[in-house]
Amino acid sequence: MRKFIGKTVAVGAIAMLALTACGSGRDEGTSGSGSEAKGFPASSLIGVALPAKTSENWVLAGDLFTNGLKEAGFQADVQYAGASTTVADQQAQITAMVTKGAKVIVIGATDAAQLSTQVAAAHQAGAKVIAYDRLIVNSPDVDYYVAFDNFKVGQLQGQALLDGMKAKKPNGPYNIELFSGSPDDNNSKVFFDGAMSVLQPEIDKGTVVVASGQKDIKQTAIQGWKAEGAQARMDQLLTSTYGSKELDGVLSPNDTLARAIITSVKGAGKPVPVVSGQDSEVESVKSIVAGEQYMTINKDTRTLVKQTIEMVKALQAGNTPQVNDTKTYNNGSKVVDTFLLPPVAVTKANAAEAYANDPKLAPLTK
Repeated sequence: MRKFIGKTVAVGAIAMLALTACGSGRDEGTSGSGSEAKGFPASSLIGVALPAKTSENWVLAGDLFTNGLKEAGFQADVQYAGASTTVADQQAQITAMVTKGAKVIVIGATDAAQLSTQVAAAHQAGAKVIAYDRLIVNSPDVDYYVAFDNFKVGQLQGQALLDGMKAKKPNGPYNIELFSGSPDDNNSKVFFDGAMSVLQPEIDKGTVVVASGQKDIKQTAIQGWKAEGAQARMDQLLTSTYGSKELDGVLSPNDTLARAIITSVKGAGKPVPVVSGQDSEVESVKSIVAGEQYMTINKDTRTLVKQTIEMVKALQAGNTPQVNDTKTYNNGSKVVDTFLLPPVAVTKANAAEAYANDPKLAPLTK
């Protein structure tokens, strides 16, 4: 069982096995066991608290929740945290949703470790709480978690980095640099640990070298997932480490940071290395098709929101929502019943296939 506890997530061998492609140790297609469903009126208020609009997917999620909940007959209260990405906005928004009588509150956490008071208040008022995309930690009052398999996301990023570098240069060693997401996002360490489960054996063998020596997640983290933070760090790395060395690859946890890293490298007049990403943002898909950014991860927000709304509908009907993992996601206070969706690695080679059913992205691959 993996314990996801804020910034101190420990991923052991058993946890890694639990999150391999085979899904070892998971309960597939089961119903949640941690929350008794009682049902509520079909026209009830459903609250959705999302973080700041720092990526295309958060913007899309808000629109999908607003429309999807209304189509299902609910009242929808969808709120975004402020641009500062501080947690205070979200805490106040969740409190307001409780006061308004929301029956379910869906939370994409701004800071996963600072919402336990608000989640407890929601439970006290009789609301169910669904953690969306980011697990809320240190709270016994989280009823369900719905997300893509984020450890697998990291594994796919790490493997793509190795594959891309080998395709460009058959023989190593390969010089790489590591980036990770915001330290207040519980997913950041999950992505990083997934990637390092693939990269660390190659680092240990010497076929992959982190030339700067910056391998600790505290050194690689980019506060707030901000592009300017990633670009500034890459600028510094290029100056300090890559005067005469060749940079072969960069582990970037998402597309926004990937594009900032590429901007830095191009600004320094150096060849663009193999760079990973995540989220299938429009500009990054264009970059992949153009042969710059090497890969991204397709985590279809439409599917994730749809699955979350299905959970809400089950709760409204007095049923227990379907989950497929009741063992893995320990948030420090309880094991949270979870529904995981599979991520897909996308490179130029499979972009047309991966986005064939996406009306926004499909035209970009033709």
